[in-house]
Amino acid sequence: MYEELKQRFYESFGRKPRYLFSAPGRTEIGGNHTDHQQGRVLAGAVSLETVAAVAENGENVVRVLSEGYPLCEITLDDLAIRPEEFGSTKALIRGVAARTGLKTGFDAVVSSTVMPGSGLSSSAAFEVLLGTIASRLSGTKLNAVAIAQLGQRVENDYFGKPCGLMDQMASSVGGVVTIDFADPEKPVIEHLDLDLGAYGYALCIIDSGADHADLTEEYAAIPREMKAVAALFGKEHLRAVDPDAFFARLGEVRAAAGDRAAMRAMHFFSDNRRVAEQVAALKEGNFDEFLRLVNESGRSSWLYLQNVVPTGATVHQELALALALADHLLGGRGACRVHGGGFAGTIQAFVPLDMLDPFRSGMEALLGKGSCHVLSIRPEGGILLEEVEA
Repeated sequence: MYEELKQRFYESFGRKPRYLFSAPGRTEIGGNHTDHQQGRVLAGAVSLETVAAVAENGENVVRVLSEGYPLCEITLDDLAIRPEEFGSTKALIRGVAARTGLKTGFDAVVSSTVMPGSGLSSSAAFEVLLGTIASRLSGTKLNAVAIAQLGQRVENDYFGKPCGLMDQMASSVGGVVTIDFADPEKPVIEHLDLDLGAYGYALCIIDSGADHADLTEEYAAIPREMKAVAALFGKEHLRAVDPDAFFARLGEVRAAAGDRAAMRAMHFFSDNRRVAEQVAALKEGNFDEFLRLVNESGRSSWLYLQNVVPTGATVHQELALALALADHLLGGRGACRVHGGGFAGTIQAFVPLDMLDPFRSGMEALLGKGSCHVLSIRPEGGILLEEVEA
């Protein structure tokens, strides 16, 4: 892949690249939609990556050619937010250049094995990749946490998506980490050891076949409704709300914010607690308890958070059907749950190694060949892979 990328750079820009950069996709292991409420998460970088061959161009221009897409080009003297670019690659490039104070133009050719819309955070991997490049070329030498925070702000402000910080942090930091976002400016990050093979399990991410297109409002409604509940208690985020006080005033909450908002708050309180329990189980080597908590989180996401089936969908419920089939194929072993933002994209399954082949065959018989991805945890986050002397 790397040599092909270098060759594509040469063919596209007429010279050899000077750098190779890489950033991984991420998998959310615990804490579904908790990060934007200053909650806890458990996440890991995975073995899929977004890679760029890069060279300075001596101009006031950044050009990025991503595989399968037209050339994106911005000038470094025009880095203001443009609402008409919301949702575009150009917006991310412009935002990262602005927030890093980039003064050095560069050309880049990008290739990725992180599937768009997969719940593995292709956008976060791209943001971390750009942040790692810009940090190096601008000389700012941002650390992994700062690059993640920059990526989130760019996605919020330039891309127009109200995301939390988990995706960027997991991609930027690497390995398996638990993150406490009680203070988003100073998140508490702890690395964990998780050798799935030693426990006799594989991590599978299964593509349901449903597209994220036109689901922005579904995603935006989750933090909006959670914040509406928090506001009833004079708080900005649910992390600052006492769960006992919430349940004591549940009737008032449902009357003011609605039943769905109330149930989404219930999910937050339970899943935020579950992350701490998952971390404790992993530290104790109690993998069965960890799996039980994964399944419990998945049920909470489906029943209370309600991010499995888009509002009003009846004929097409791809994510729900994928979960139902995974549950059937596992037969009471392992665990499965919605992965990432939900509504479309992927599910996650922890599959016993002795069941891996029939599980994958069963999922792909319904969802298509290549829909079940067996992944491993990547220890590195966003990194410079190679530098060639000019």
